[in-house]
Amino acid sequence: MTNFSKELNTSQRAAVTHTTGPSIILAGAGSGKTRVLTYKAMYLLEKNIAKASNILMLTFTNKAAKEMKHRITTYIDKDLAPQEITATTFHSFCASVLRRNKPVSVQTSNFIILDSSDQTTIMKQLLKQQSGTLKISAYSALNRISDYKNRLLTPAQAISEARDFFEERSAELYKKYQNVLEKTNAFDFDDLLTQTVWLFEQKKIVLSRYHTQYRFLLVDEYQDTNHAQYMLAKLLSSATNNITVVGDFSQSIYSWRGADFTNLKKFKNDFPLAKTFNLEQNYRSTEPILTAAYSVIEHNTTHPILKLWTDKKYGDEVGVFTLENDDEESDFVLGRIQKLSDQGYSLDDIAVLYRTNAQSRMLEELCLRSGVPYRIYGGVRFYERKEIKDVLSFLRNLINPKDELAYTRIDKLGKKRSRIILSKLEQIRNEWIVREDKNTGELIQHILDTVPYLELYDSDIEEDMNRLDNIKELISVAYTFPKLIDFLDTVTLIESGYEFQDTATKKLNLMTIHAAKGLEFGVVFVVGLEDGLLPHSRSVESAEQLEEERRLLYVAITRAKDQLFLSWAKRRMVYGRTQYSLPSQFLTESHLLEYDDVTF
Repeated sequence: MTNFSKELNTSQRAAVTHTTGPSIILAGAGSGKTRVLTYKAMYLLEKNIAKASNILMLTFTNKAAKEMKHRITTYIDKDLAPQEITATTFHSFCASVLRRNKPVSVQTSNFIILDSSDQTTIMKQLLKQQSGTLKISAYSALNRISDYKNRLLTPAQAISEARDFFEERSAELYKKYQNVLEKTNAFDFDDLLTQTVWLFEQKKIVLSRYHTQYRFLLVDEYQDTNHAQYMLAKLLSSATNNITVVGDFSQSIYSWRGADFTNLKKFKNDFPLAKTFNLEQNYRSTEPILTAAYSVIEHNTTHPILKLWTDKKYGDEVGVFTLENDDEESDFVLGRIQKLSDQGYSLDDIAVLYRTNAQSRMLEELCLRSGVPYRIYGGVRFYERKEIKDVLSFLRNLINPKDELAYTRIDKLGKKRSRIILSKLEQIRNEWIVREDKNTGELIQHILDTVPYLELYDSDIEEDMNRLDNIKELISVAYTFPKLIDFLDTVTLIESGYEFQDTATKKLNLMTIHAAKGLEFGVVFVVGLEDGLLPHSRSVESAEQLEEERRLLYVAITRAKDQLFLSWAKRRMVYGRTQYSLPSQFLTESHLLEYDDVTF
């Protein structure tokens, strides 16, 4: 039997042993939220309050679902739980519901689930049929449709809510797209959520069956739920009110995916008798790191903030470093990492975090030159990213129109678009060949101003904005090369340097802060802490977005267990020009800049 008294702290034990009615577990970073959620399921089984078949645990990733199920099956006596608890993702659960019950909008439950490639193919076909002046890529159109579905809007509702020409055309695309899916008896990933909610709302007898089966609902990472997931949880628990949600307002960083941290507030309105349990003991970080984290997040005013504490009173002070420029910042980071490695730290236990994907380029190149093996966690190496390869194919075509690989890549951008691009490149080739006063950065900018490529990306969409940032970074480094051929040769040499990387067993972790959520490392570097980068320039005019940027830095800081280094650069190269920067307002308002250590 599990010894809940000894294996849980006081707050964790109170959250676990509350078994009747709704509850909110506000679990700070490193406070053992997964442990509490799994122990609650184990408590329900060991105290014979529920059978395994009566418990439903919902989370966001297959990895998290498997981890919860593994912990429970490892500790629970098989006699108590002969069947496995249903621990699964929202989407997997919804797919199983729709398979067992005929959905509202398709002919049978034998529907197919479209992957992203299928969706893109359908959207490209619809866009070809479009008339008028609507300029939107298939990716952007699908993102807008995903937003409609996350908000549980039907095509008719989306059309009625449209406020301008662009929204009208986007909503009409949604209607046409959904017509195609219905004719082919298909759902996309978002449909799994929306169709399940609509099924439960319209067929109460189906919902009643799930009420009978699942008497207890446990929801992980509740601050990351969108409106459809929020409604799904509300419907599933509406009969018994035995719902427990775990979340942390301060770690809500996915609003661009539809996540709505105010769902935690709505929960209190939906369940006014809900009990709240605060998990504030941190088992990950040292006291100086937690002090730094709180000094940042305490400036948010729109959500509750937990003040984490730890028994790990020891620990190095947080290092804050002001560097003259971005080259010096990268040199500092790699130099300190090599010292840490010499002191016995494994590269696997060190992470460098940054706000935008584009910031990885300089770090990657320095790693290659320094012989430091690295991985881009949850992402792709800079010169292997789609948009970078696209732009490089334009340059290669300029140098050699017979380059088949470059031609094939351009051709994949669409027949009409590729014809225009190739024609424009031929004109540029004839013009540029006599120009000696322009460098490679100016050439790339001229190409992008001339060919119909950037219109594929919508800067209002986070993923597209990242792609545009990557292109800007490529242009910035290209400005340092007077000759195009020298630039392409350098890129080729950099790409060839990846070969030894794949043989190394221990690698330095490079990643965006978004990718780092849920991870932990002995040593963490957070770079680029300047106004315009973190907080990002797009967020400064919105109080809501500025608070999310602050939460991003909080998440970054709380990834560190033993040592934390924060850095910013006074100058960065942007489009071949020196851009002067100010330290992030998050450093100044939290007084972290006062820790500035100029000796490194």
